[in-house]
Amino acid sequence: MKPNLKPYLKKERLEAGCDEAGRGPLAGPVFAAAVILPPDFFHPLLNDSKQMTEKAREELRPIIEREAVAWAVEEVSAEEIDKLNILWASVTGMQRAVLRLDPAPAFLLVDGNKFRPFDRYGFNDYQTVVHGDATYASIAAASVLAKTYRDDFMRKIAAEYPQYGWDRNMGYPTPEHIEAIRRYGYTPWHRRSFHVKELEPSLF
Repeated sequence: MKPNLKPYLKKERLEAGCDEAGRGPLAGPVFAAAVILPPDFFHPLLNDSKQMTEKAREELRPIIEREAVAWAVEEVSAEEIDKLNILWASVTGMQRAVLRLDPAPAFLLVDGNKFRPFDRYGFNDYQTVVHGDATYASIAAASVLAKTYRDDFMRKIAAEYPQYGWDRNMGYPTPEHIEAIRRYGYTPWHRRSFHVKELEPSLF
């Protein structure tokens, strides 16, 4: 595990780490995960998922699922993203994942700098952490689950629309993906609220 990855913020409380994957793509859902790790959890591969190889993420995912006290993964559709905007869609996904945890956590560590309390469920005690996925083990574990589940989903729907290359670009605005949108238009999986400069009509 990354040497400076902290095992917890509040050892005396049941603490869940929360993170998402897929805020930047033009297509596909955003996936969010919540993970409660044992205080003594350690694995040398664990890190911010963006700093890990695909092989390492795939190796670590079943270990997290097996050894976590609790874990959950949720997706928020492109349609919901267009209604809520990507920030609050990501927060909604993390909240849904938290609500599925059993046992329920007493405290949340949330990657980023924005979150919303949801008092009616009793989860209003949380700490946002910028670069939390590179700081706390539970957030890093959540980032691994969110990333691997989203990648699996994008590979699945790539078979439905192979011309967009989603099995390679995961819905991100690569030149290949942008050119495919130019040629074939948008699909039901695309986020209509996302505007890419390269697809805007030319002024000249």
